[in-house]
Amino acid sequence: MFLSRTLPMILVFVMGIIGFSLYFIPHPAARQFENTLSQWSIAIGSFAIFLAITSLIRRYINNIKRGKDVFYSIVALVALFGMAGLGLFAGIDEKSLFQKIFINVNVPLDATMFSLLAFYVTSAAYRAFRARNVEATLLLVTAVVVILGISTIGDTQVWLRKTAEWIMNVPNLAQKRGILIGVGLGVIATSVKIILGIERNWMGG
Repeated sequence: MFLSRTLPMILVFVMGIIGFSLYFIPHPAARQFENTLSQWSIAIGSFAIFLAITSLIRRYINNIKRGKDVFYSIVALVALFGMAGLGLFAGIDEKSLFQKIFINVNVPLDATMFSLLAFYVTSAAYRAFRARNVEATLLLVTAVVVILGISTIGDTQVWLRKTAEWIMNVPNLAQKRGILIGVGLGVIATSVKIILGIERNWMGG
């Protein structure tokens, strides 16, 4: 109980208070310790990747045992161990088999995924831009003005380009700052809850 619950909460509390206090201590020793903490975070992140790979392997093995998505699980495991083996033992230079597989398989798959995503975004934009009420009409008009203003049409119609720039720099920037402020306040609130032990989902419950 102590190692799984109490000790992690103590470490999070102590390191959270220290990390927060370092921002307000203008001393070279504080900056040096902050850099050390950053290096520790990188090392801990490496262990987190190892845990993620282990969890992924266990998940696919359990799928195979239960007979669920067996083919896809086998393909995923073969790809994982195959690419790892090629990278470790055959090298990752430009002419290696690892790079050839990556360029000829992974890159086209990424392009395909983002192409499909573009169709989903287009479909969502079509549904959002239908002028069913005043707000949707304003959104539609604003989107059309911005699209036309930043296109080649905006080069010939100066008023259209300036209108698009005003929309991007004034109302758009204002709402972006509002969103960022809200996100920042949310991060602060969540961090305080984690440091004080109120939020414990990061421990698995």
